[in-house]
Formats: sequence, structure tokens, C-alpha cells
Amino acid sequence: MFHTPNIELTKIQAKAMELPLITKTTEGEKELELNDLKLLIQTAVAKYNIEGVVTGALASVYQATRVQKICDQLGLWCFNPIWQMDQVELLNELKKNKFQTVIVGVFAYPLDDSYLGKKITKNMIDKLIQLSKKYKINPAGEGGELETFVTNAPMFKKKIKIKKSEIEYENHAGILLIKEAELE
Repeated sequence: MFHTPNIELTKIQAKAMELPLITKTTEGEKELELNDLKLLIQTAVAKYNIEGVVTGALASVYQATRVQKICDQLGLWCFNPIWQMDQVELLNELKKNKFQTVIVGVFAYPLDDSYLGKKITKNMIDKLIQLSKKYKINPAGEGGELETFVTNAPMFKKKIKIKKSEIEYENHAGILLIKEAELE
């Protein structure tokens, strides 16, 4: 249900956007993790009087329907702005809108440790499209093939600079562990 590589760095992303952040630890057990999410959303309603939730659900029916169900139960609006968007179009829109992202997780062949830490550039998008055609992977990583970390975006007030990282990679799966990052 949830993105996990470098999840603790959502704190610096929230600071970059000058937004409050509420966190909760979950065991990530399928379906039970939704109780944790519901409690977290209830906390946001009580603390910040939120009226809705915006998701990044792209193609995962599991994610989209689960968040929608929680919002329905809590009487909240749920918006999935990129739902069912063409994956290549999404990648190009992100570049066009000056999102800066780094690959922090690879979990499918032919993606290997050489991709970890690479920025999503026009060249990388083209490479991911070629790989998707040849190996049937999802170019945006929606099938879990890769994970990214946003270092800058239009809503950021400051950029995130990765100062120190290390790669853990084994058996066609790996993570770029961001050890130190700062706002600039």
C-alpha cells in the first residue's frame, strides 16, 4: 500500500513545502495497514480540519479503492488527479512541470544498481520507455519496478540536496539509502 524507501525523508519534503506532517508507524500488513491510515486521516481531520485527501494513485485499484473507502467512511472528499493517466504522459508532465526526482528503488529486471541515484531526465524517460517495450515493465514504476524520491517540485519552497547516500543491492533488487539530505 505504501512507498517505503527513504520514507523517513517525508519530513524534509514537508519542510521543503512548508506543510505540517503527521506520521504513524504501521507494520504494513495487508488490509490491517488501512486501520493505521484511517487513524492518521482522522488525526489530520481533528488537528487541521482537512476536508479531503489527494492521492498519487495511478493504476493500483487496491490503493485507490482503499483510500476512497476510508474517505467515504469519514465523510471526506477524495481526489485522484493522476488516476489512469498514461504512464509516459505522466513522466513527461512531471518533467515539463519541473519535478526533480531520483530513483531510490529498483525491484525488477533489467533495472539494476546502476539506476539507483539517477535523476528522471528526458533521457531516462526515453530509456524507461524502451525497457517497458522490451521487458514489459511499467515505465513509471507503477507495478513496483522502481521507486523515486522528489527533491524539488513547483510546490517546494526549497530544494532538497542529497549529501550522502549508499546503495544496497542484491538479486535484482536494491535501494539507494539517503543517509544525509538538507534543504537549500
